[in-house]
Amino acid sequence: MSHIVVIDDRVTNRNILTRLAQSVEEGLQVRAFGNAREALEAMRAGPPPDLIITDYNMPEMDGATFITLVRSDPRFEDVPIIVVTVYEDRDFCYRALEAGATDFLLSPVDHVEFRARARNLLTLRRQQKLLAARAERLEQALREHQVPFAGTDPSLGEILDALPAGISVTDRQGRLVYVNEAYARLFDSSREELCGRLMAEVHDEDYATRHGVLNEKVLEARRPLSVPRPETLEAATGPRNLLSVKAPLLSETLAAPRVVSLCLDVTALENARQAGSAQVHDPLTGLPGPELLRERLAEELGRARRHGLKLAVLLLDLDRFKGINDAFGEAFGDELLAKIAERLSQRLRETDHIGRWRSDEFVILQSGVRRNDDAAELCHRLNEAFAEPFHNAGKELHLSASIGITIFPNDAKTPEGLLKNADLAMYRAKKAGRDTYRFFSAEMNAAARRAVALERELRQALAAEQFMVYYQPQLDLRTGGIVGMEALIRWNHPRRGIVRPGEFIGLAEEIGLMAPLTAWVLRTACAQHRAWLDQGFEGRQLSVNFSPVQFRERGVELLIERVLEQTGLEPDRLDVELTENAVLGNDKAAQACLRYLQRLGVRLSIDDFGTGYSSLSYLRRLPVHRLKIDQSFIRNLDRDKNDEVIIRAIIGLGHSLGLRVIAEGVETEDQLRRLVELGCDEAQGDLISPPLSAAQFETQAVRAPLRLVSCG
Repeated sequence: MSHIVVIDDRVTNRNILTRLAQSVEEGLQVRAFGNAREALEAMRAGPPPDLIITDYNMPEMDGATFITLVRSDPRFEDVPIIVVTVYEDRDFCYRALEAGATDFLLSPVDHVEFRARARNLLTLRRQQKLLAARAERLEQALREHQVPFAGTDPSLGEILDALPAGISVTDRQGRLVYVNEAYARLFDSSREELCGRLMAEVHDEDYATRHGVLNEKVLEARRPLSVPRPETLEAATGPRNLLSVKAPLLSETLAAPRVVSLCLDVTALENARQAGSAQVHDPLTGLPGPELLRERLAEELGRARRHGLKLAVLLLDLDRFKGINDAFGEAFGDELLAKIAERLSQRLRETDHIGRWRSDEFVILQSGVRRNDDAAELCHRLNEAFAEPFHNAGKELHLSASIGITIFPNDAKTPEGLLKNADLAMYRAKKAGRDTYRFFSAEMNAAARRAVALERELRQALAAEQFMVYYQPQLDLRTGGIVGMEALIRWNHPRRGIVRPGEFIGLAEEIGLMAPLTAWVLRTACAQHRAWLDQGFEGRQLSVNFSPVQFRERGVELLIERVLEQTGLEPDRLDVELTENAVLGNDKAAQACLRYLQRLGVRLSIDDFGTGYSSLSYLRRLPVHRLKIDQSFIRNLDRDKNDEVIIRAIIGLGHSLGLRVIAEGVETEDQLRRLVELGCDEAQGDLISPPLSAAQFETQAVRAPLRLVSCG
């Protein structure tokens, strides 16, 4: 039976990690501790665990200190250790790895990733224990009878010893059966001390484990490694850069297959490369690369300080360039980048500098700036480079760019500060609609800090289960009865109270939390709806909104099917809401997913209808049941005749295709009355009822026999 130890001072996190650990394999024994000292005492008093999972930030000692103490006990030298920490504490993870941690995970942990890594480490631990048992039985015999390198004659041995490359042969158990003189010198040892011993006994753990895995791959594939593997070795004379190749020895004269390895010391070559790396230009565009750009920025800053001048740093990012790579391939994109670089260079003065920063980004250094307008004028010149289309491989492309500007010494005084500011300003230009420029402002820095803090809180909120599902009733405008409810996520922040999704959904999509959040909302809402149905709350349908980011992920239809099975909710009780862009952005995949959901019996609504393509053709192709009119049209319904015309058209379009139409964001009696007159089928909004907690919804809608508002 495998034994796992979990350490976390926070009860909620500790319970989550414990439950996850118990789900890795059948029959696991998991012990959880609230502090590191208690865990150490318990571990020393019993047999070594097979896996340790620990938080980094703990009150009595941090993760690195705890791991150092664990590794100081010979019994725990080989026990795998996983460190869990939040995203912004990545530096702490590196300290933990240096102290001897095996792996780390970001909090909140992805459940699938957690189980996979824990399962792999437990398997590795079992293999270690099995090898140790075998080695113990064989060690005495091997020491008494050193295994020679079969088939070696004296002349070949002399040749191998004369080579300036380390050569070794290992058996399947990781035991060194032959080494040449260069190999022994590389590890500051002798042939007699190395031969016949396990790599784990004569080399550090990382080196032995890494080469053990590679040796297994070579033996399983029965062919050499396809490319040399670079690595760094901590030798007595300092770090050495090596290139290693491996091949299987499958001679019939051998009792069992072995692996021959050759490692070449390329430290001098690497040092020479690094010394000249600052002068290397980008091979694709011929422009200075990042290192040379940094050097030139430092030189220009020094010149500006000496002469009391201003310096502008511009960061130019090509708009939607990833789509070009996706559509035409990276080779096409590379050729286009070279042409763009040439055009941009032609718009600069001799005293300006341009370089390729990363991917589709360029940095421009503008010296001799007297006023901010000088930088703005340069932006106009750079944007003119995109006025004419680009021609590449017989295709004509229209491009644009977003530019961020920061000024020395007003905004920052260091290269790092200026580059960071230019990056923030560039993203502000992107948000402003692209194809424009923005100057850095102090407010951007504050916004960036707020975003970092919000990201940290958002990840912690998911781990601490701070989210809630609210339900907003949907009203039948003919009968005045409740026909459904939309599930809406809310964040129960420990200090700010209930936070609406508009404040965090965008960030959740950017940092990859949208998928777990949507899955949680779906599971929670379906389970709640099933409970209400069991109480007799019939005739209502649950609507759950899926973001375009979540919907484009593979397997979303399988997630919905699995949740319905787990909660026992009938498929026709669920309505999936998607925006037009989500459906059209990935047409073939979207259609396949929607057809699958249709076969299940799940219904589909198009959310925010009227703000996207509003295409009759795709409505006829896709299994849509309902259109939801965007609230921006409802807001001015009683004041703007144009909005009324649009709403009338949407209702007519929906009814002509046999679809129901629902209006969202209804806030006034006049809006509701006009929607009834226009023939709208359903409505939701604060006039009818604001979003309610599950308890409030049950009191006001589930158990209340009366309609919420009068529609007459």
